[in-house]
Amino acid sequence: MRRRWWVAATAALLLSTVAAAIEAPAAGATAGPVSLAAGETGLVRLRLPNEAMADALIAAGADVAARSRAGGEVLMDLVLTDRQLAELTARGAEPVQLIAREQDGSANYTASVQAAQARRQAGVGKTGRAPDGTGITADTLQFLSAYWWTSNGQTFLQTQVATTAINDPAVEITVTWRTADGTTGSYPLQRFSDAGEYQYHVALPQPLPARPTQVSAASSLGGSTRVVTPALWPGTTPPAPPAGYQKDFIDAYLTPIDIRARIARLARQFPNLVDVINLPNPTQGYRRTATAYLGDPATAAIVVESVRFGDQGPNGIQVRSVNPGTPNRPLSAQLRDRVLTISLATDATGAAISTTDQVAAFISARYPQQFQSFVENGSAGQVMPVAGPARLSDGLQAPAGVPHRPWTVQALRIGVHRDGSRIGVLTYSQEHAREWATPLVTLEFAERLLANYATDAETRTLLENVDVFVLPTVNPDGANYSFNDFNFQRKNLVNHCAGALRDPALRDSWGVDVNRNYTVGSLFDGYFGASTNCLSGTYAGTAEMSEAESSNVIALARAHANIKFAMNVHSYGGYFMWPPGAYVAEGRIPLPRPPIEEAALFQASAKRIVGAIAASRGTVTWPSQTGPVADVLYSAAGNSADQLYYENGIFAWDFEIGADRWNPAAQRFEGVGFQPPFGEAHAESQEFADGLLELLRVARDYVG
Repeated sequence: MRRRWWVAATAALLLSTVAAAIEAPAAGATAGPVSLAAGETGLVRLRLPNEAMADALIAAGADVAARSRAGGEVLMDLVLTDRQLAELTARGAEPVQLIAREQDGSANYTASVQAAQARRQAGVGKTGRAPDGTGITADTLQFLSAYWWTSNGQTFLQTQVATTAINDPAVEITVTWRTADGTTGSYPLQRFSDAGEYQYHVALPQPLPARPTQVSAASSLGGSTRVVTPALWPGTTPPAPPAGYQKDFIDAYLTPIDIRARIARLARQFPNLVDVINLPNPTQGYRRTATAYLGDPATAAIVVESVRFGDQGPNGIQVRSVNPGTPNRPLSAQLRDRVLTISLATDATGAAISTTDQVAAFISARYPQQFQSFVENGSAGQVMPVAGPARLSDGLQAPAGVPHRPWTVQALRIGVHRDGSRIGVLTYSQEHAREWATPLVTLEFAERLLANYATDAETRTLLENVDVFVLPTVNPDGANYSFNDFNFQRKNLVNHCAGALRDPALRDSWGVDVNRNYTVGSLFDGYFGASTNCLSGTYAGTAEMSEAESSNVIALARAHANIKFAMNVHSYGGYFMWPPGAYVAEGRIPLPRPPIEEAALFQASAKRIVGAIAASRGTVTWPSQTGPVADVLYSAAGNSADQLYYENGIFAWDFEIGADRWNPAAQRFEGVGFQPPFGEAHAESQEFADGLLELLRVARDYVG
């Protein structure tokens, strides 16, 4: 089947928005060493010419995987076709890294399964100035943050500095550092603005030869800071696990079927510690309507689509158009023996005269319970050709073992007292289908709790005092599609598109972004960071909570009022975030900031959890990527953490696992992607499970 990613409507929306926001560079930009083959889709890190292009891409609903908020370089990771990459390159974007190709996901999944099989066969087990530029001779500077850390033997420094010259886009700020042995150096900061509002100056983490003992900053306007001593980030260390502590329960990527089987196994194995919760809203299921092109899409064709899902009978129905062979015949149709025959109208000479528009409208009107039809893009007004038979198909590629019926989403409830008498902690993952590593985190976490309860006093204490809820896959339908059809699938499988936007060539762009479908700070309330375009990666749906997947998350929280802490596990990029997660674009007005005491709890808890993650393999979530979602990533209208916090009173955080890895040879940070080789995904599961364990300690300590 054809995959026409860059259809005219989508291309025009994205590129016209971007073009309006930026000045096109001189011709001749190329993608350099990063390239995609014709028709290929990939995950690409781009260096953008300015923040305006980044904002325009988000506003246009581009499929943004990650965005650097660290200044210096305006970096954005995007899922792109070859043509989209060429268009953005021509407008000044510079490709930096090809993180993944479409086919890489399947290869990494297969490799993970094969490695798991080999591992089991080998018997490997678990391991324990003023606006007019006048009147100012020097600005005032202030460090907002100055932190250092060591990761895998390399020391890094990151600083944020604010200037009072907020309306001077040309002000330059330089940070100078010194280490204990007297070594000195400096680096520039770059102005960072968001939604047209100045925020601060910042740079990516800087590699240093040793621990910095002092830093200072100076601006091109003459301002300077006092000398400060950078603080160790995050400055916390979790307790070491005891000898014999069991971990490493993840040996392959897990599909929704694998996850369901594991949930059942844990319930059987630990009946005194586990309840399985069937959430109340079945999803659509791994299903699509059945479609066929009748005619030649390159010249004249219509699309015939079944009303029911393909697995409900329409798969395999044939459709054809014929010339009745006699003159002056009207347009007619007959459905018999699963063959829809369209008899075209003829003129006095017997030539077929029905147009594509007439045939499509006729099918929709004649068989409203069985079919709908529309004219293929570029075929309007053409004479309908004699064509077919064409066979309707839902186009789904999964093997027979993947069910096509509605899916009941399940959660694990783990604890000694599963009666609401203990403080509750909810962790949930895979709102976005392509984030394959995220359920590995939540399931590793669950397995550790259950396996160590009998032998580890700390685990027993946690499960005596905390009621744990684990929802491994929020979006199983999208996940099944990601594993079997299109690995970059972000959204669920519900298709709210209408008319020609239901062209099966667009099938990989259908669906609702589950994490833009919640009720607080939503697109429908006027907040920024979601889209009304049904083909957008951030499509918010037809209404707040229109989707079963989002409704299930909130239903779980509402049904268990003892839940006071929550962690939404996403990938990738290495962020640790909390509300507010959205703002109104004009004036950059965010949702209300948490009260001082709650803001302090968010920050202090984050440091503890970031410290626990770092203890595993030295992965450090940057200070610049730790904070409210709207400040450190982007505005995400209608996200789940905002609803859980503002409506349900839950301290709600977001992980973005899969932090950029430092490449010492290239002297740069590089992205890992949504479906990295399994060795990286496995490491992510281990370190972020450590983080979830620290979240339980935070909850326990919260109630004393």
